[in-house]
Amino acid sequence: MAPDDPRPPARPNAPAIATALERPLSDHERDWLGTLLETLPPPLEPLDLAALDGFLVAVLLQPEPVPRARWLRHVHDLDGRPVPAGVTLAALDALVERRHAELDRAIRERQWFDPWVFDLEAPAGGGAIQPSDVVLPWIAGFAAGLELFPALLQQGGPELLEPLAVLYAHFDAEDLDDADDLQPLIDAIEPPESVAEAVEDLVRCTLLLADVSRPRSAPPRARRPRRG
Repeated sequence: MAPDDPRPPARPNAPAIATALERPLSDHERDWLGTLLETLPPPLEPLDLAALDGFLVAVLLQPEPVPRARWLRHVHDLDGRPVPAGVTLAALDALVERRHAELDRAIRERQWFDPWVFDLEAPAGGGAIQPSDVVLPWIAGFAAGLELFPALLQQGGPELLEPLAVLYAHFDAEDLDDADDLQPLIDAIEPPESVAEAVEDLVRCTLLLADVSRPRSAPPRARRPRRG
C-alpha cells in the first residue's frame, strides 16, 4: 500500500494470528520475557524463566485443559495475587502464551523440546556445580504447578511413579514431606552424571507422564533412549 493510500491497513486474519502464536520464541524474546517477569512490581512474586517453563509443563500435563485465566495469574504471582492497577501485561502474556503453545505442540506430538535451564556460576567458596543444581529451578516450577493443579496426581496409577520419582529425586530429602510413595524409587535412582543427562530426564519424564494423562491413539514417535 502506498504511503498516501487512504484505505485502513488490513486486519490480520485468523491463520496469521495462529502462525504468530505457534512461532517458537527466539533467544532474544526469551530473555526479554525474563526481563518483563523481573520488573513486575511488589508485592508480586513472579516465576523466573526456568520455573515458568516447568510450571507450564505441569499445566499442560493435566488430564483436562486448564483455562488460561486460571494458570496465567500464577505466572504473574505464584500465589495468584491480583496485578496492581496500571501494570501492563500484554507483551509478557503474549510471550508466555507462545511458549505455552510451543510446549503444548511438543507434548501433543511427543517431540523433543529444549527445557529452559541455565548455567550457574560456581560457588564463591569453591565446589562444583551439580546437575541437580541446574535443573532444580525447572523442577521446582513443575512441582508448584502440580500443587496448584493436582488433577494429574489425583489420576494416580503406577505409570506416574517412575517419572515423578526421577524428577523429585533432585530435591533434598527434607523437602519431600508428601512423597512417601515415591521414596523407595527415589532411593534407588542414581543421580545423573551430567547436565545433559539431567535435561534429557526432564523431557523423557514429561513425555512418559503425557502418555498417562494425554494418551495418544496413534503409536508414539521414537524418543531419545532412557539413560541407564
